Amino acid sequence: MTGFASAQSAIIKGVVTSENNFAVVGVNIITNFGGTTTNNNGFYELSVPSNQSVTIVFSHISYKNASLSLTLRPNEEYEFHPVLSEKIQQIGEVIVKKNRRKFVEGIQTISPQTIRNLPGANPGVENLLTSLPGVNSNNELSTQYAVRGGNYDENLVYVNEIEMYRPFLVRSGQQEGLSFLNTGMIQNVSFSAGGFQSKYGDKLSSVLDIIYKKPLESKAKASLSLLGGSVTYEMVNTKNTLSGVTGVRYRDNSLLVNQKETATNFQPRFADIQSFWTYKLNAKWSLNLLASLSINEYNYEPLTRKTNFGTLQEPRALVVYYEGMEKDNYTTRSAALKTTFKAAENLTLKVIASVYHTQETENFDILAQYFLGEPSTDIGGENLGDVEYTKGVGSQLTHARNHLDGIISKAALKGIYRIGKHQIDGGISFKRENIKDRIVEWEVIDSAGFSLRPPNTAIQNDQPYTPFSGPLLAYQNVRATNHSVIDRMEGYLQWSFQQDWGKHQVWYHAGIRTHQWSVSDSGNSHQVISPRFQFAIKPQWKKDMLFRIAVGSYAQPPVYKELRDQFGVLHPQVKAQQSWHYLLANEYSFLLWDRPFKLISEAYYKSLTRVNPYTLENVRIRYAAQNNAVAFATGFDIRLNGEFVPGTESWISIGYLNTQENIDQKGYIPRPTDQRLKFAMLFQDYVPKMPNLKMNLNLIYNTGLPGGSPSYADSYQYLQRLRDYKRVDMGMSYVLIDPNNTQKKKLFKNIREMTVGVEIFNVFDVQNSITNTWVRDVYTKQQFGIPNYMTPRVFNIKTTLKF
Repeated sequence: MTGFASAQSAIIKGVVTSENNFAVVGVNIITNFGGTTTNNNGFYELSVPSNQSVTIVFSHISYKNASLSLTLRPNEEYEFHPVLSEKIQQIGEVIVKKNRRKFVEGIQTISPQTIRNLPGANPGVENLLTSLPGVNSNNELSTQYAVRGGNYDENLVYVNEIEMYRPFLVRSGQQEGLSFLNTGMIQNVSFSAGGFQSKYGDKLSSVLDIIYKKPLESKAKASLSLLGGSVTYEMVNTKNTLSGVTGVRYRDNSLLVNQKETATNFQPRFADIQSFWTYKLNAKWSLNLLASLSINEYNYEPLTRKTNFGTLQEPRALVVYYEGMEKDNYTTRSAALKTTFKAAENLTLKVIASVYHTQETENFDILAQYFLGEPSTDIGGENLGDVEYTKGVGSQLTHARNHLDGIISKAALKGIYRIGKHQIDGGISFKRENIKDRIVEWEVIDSAGFSLRPPNTAIQNDQPYTPFSGPLLAYQNVRATNHSVIDRMEGYLQWSFQQDWGKHQVWYHAGIRTHQWSVSDSGNSHQVISPRFQFAIKPQWKKDMLFRIAVGSYAQPPVYKELRDQFGVLHPQVKAQQSWHYLLANEYSFLLWDRPFKLISEAYYKSLTRVNPYTLENVRIRYAAQNNAVAFATGFDIRLNGEFVPGTESWISIGYLNTQENIDQKGYIPRPTDQRLKFAMLFQDYVPKMPNLKMNLNLIYNTGLPGGSPSYADSYQYLQRLRDYKRVDMGMSYVLIDPNNTQKKKLFKNIREMTVGVEIFNVFDVQNSITNTWVRDVYTKQQFGIPNYMTPRVFNIKTTLKF
């Protein structure tokens, strides 16, 4: 290490990598006070003077220069990991007071490139989130996730400060289609699993904050696989005043669904187009436009199913023959306009207007005729596995004609004011949710020629032993037509401050939110006030550690889904669920094998009141529409991330969770998302002598969730858990055309980079299940829960072109 050295000096260090996440050796790092070069691992360390602006230039013969201007405090160590590009220069302005800003705010940052590299049946941001501690999903076909005991509806998602929404009627992962988040358009990803600041909205669990790209040059990217394809185009005009990124995607889940135990005719059509544009009117004023259209068509015709279950001593088999089909359509349109005005050097104002329109239909008529029996166990016999003795015969007819039309419009004013070491954030917004919903859904179950009456019915049916002459009723029957308009006024005020405390650095964040809403025709108006506080300290120790404490109130005013009970009846009097978060976190940065590592630990406790209980079946949430429960969630999360392999980022996550609820004072039972233990590993590697050959691995182990019981069942009577969820996805890729290779054939002269690869989903072919199908043995009147297995091992081929 060379550079300026004295008592009034600071250290800047890090690892220099290329866009392909390879360490760059021999990078010249120069300042006015000295310089150094990166070693064989791309690592550098440089001493610079403190309390004055220093410009550092990173240069290499094969890459464009990168520069950084910063001011460091005496004896401080600052980490900067530049990614050198062949064509784009990086220019950054950093002050040491902001070098730990994300952790101080309770935010984890995620590399978009890691997201794009990670294999998965549903690749994207949500796929990577499930590798973090505290974030759980037991359904590889779904992009929904639960955080620290919350459900799928308790997570905030923003794209460029615009709130995103999900379809209302989706009941299974294979219906979902594409997530709104287009990974090819993403520039920054930030995530908080709890204890977040007041500037974010009113949800109980988490915040996912996405920033889409502002292109620096015109280029394109195309990807194609057996699951679909995508095209992303970035452009910027010659004056650098107008820039935009547009993405088009198409997805076909047939490869995954057709591998399941149910034989089907499956025709999904999931497609979307998004476009984000930035126009700079002048140095102080800019406009942003985000628009999207998504069309998800789901045509599903089941044919047959055979599932073996039970034990070696008592094997069972379920054989089902189907008639009918399901046709669903989810069409969403959204548009948002944001203007940013720098009124003064220390004052920035933003005005945001957005509208979201969803049209959803669910239509199905499916007759399932089942045979429950004992399969042949004669090993080597011709009939091995075939049902020899039938113990139960029945049929099930399900019908639905569900339609929903929703428009959500919002207008917001935000401001940021800085004075000295203080920053004030504030905002106010108005939102209207206009939902029209018609639900017609019923189910008839026939067992051995006799129609089963609804559960918990007062009339006893003891056929064939006692004649019964009562009316025939559907086993489940829901009919309702609703029109709901919810008006909301929200506001927040937040103060941030950083100062020295002796030789230590401390950060304060204190804020308050208010949320007032009313439901049409109810005559009632509700309001919640949510104070939040965060404190962080970086002690002046030899070990690089930072501690954070967060305490706050988090309310979730009900949306339409939470007002509607399982019979389709609206309850506008439902109040906001309330949660107090208590969180203690530590970040420890250190060097291992001369490479940077970071250990992040968090312990948390959440106390919930006015809880609205719900049942969870696959990804369908049905609320009781009552505030008749209290609950708690407690646990700890640990994540170790760093360069296990030089030039790549990998991590190991461990999480423990205990969340329980008490409904109507009947005692505490596990909540539907009580995922007790979680272990995950994301690992990236490459062959040292063939750096273009890379491997990405995603491993997840989750203990089983409570559930698998019939949706109509009393939660206190069915306390069993589903089996543990175990899954490993692996992807291997090879860069055929390297962007650093200047000797390209004429055929590929316009291709900047070309990558081909193969992905293996569920490498060990583990049979995971998320729900049960319940059938009845007519002789013993016993019900059996037959697991509905998820996807088996599947191979996928993928290629990516960059122009």
